[in-house]
Amino acid sequence: MNPVARYNPSTNFNPGCTDLMTTAERELSAFFNAVTELFGSEQAQLSAEDWLHELIKIDGLPTSAREWRLITAKASTRLPNGVNASSPSTELTNA
Repeated sequence: MNPVARYNPSTNFNPGCTDLMTTAERELSAFFNAVTELFGSEQAQLSAEDWLHELIKIDGLPTSAREWRLITAKASTRLPNGVNASSPSTELTNA
C-alpha cells in the first residue's frame, strides 16, 4: 500500500507545533512592521531575512515569548544606526 494513502492528518496533528508557528508569525510580523515604519520596506525585507537566519542558527525551536524576542533582538542589531526623519522618536525630540 502507498504510504501517502495511509497519511491521516488528524492523527499527525500537533497543537504545540501550531502554537509555535503562530507565535513565530506574530513575532516576525511585529518586527517586520516596526522596521517598515522606522526604516522602510526594503530594510524590513532584509531584517526579516536576518530574523530567519537567527532562527535557523539556534538549536531547536523557541518555546517561550522571551526566546522569540531574543531572536528579534539579535536580528535588530543589524539595523542601520539611526532612524529616518519620519520616525516617532524624531518627532518626539523635535516637539
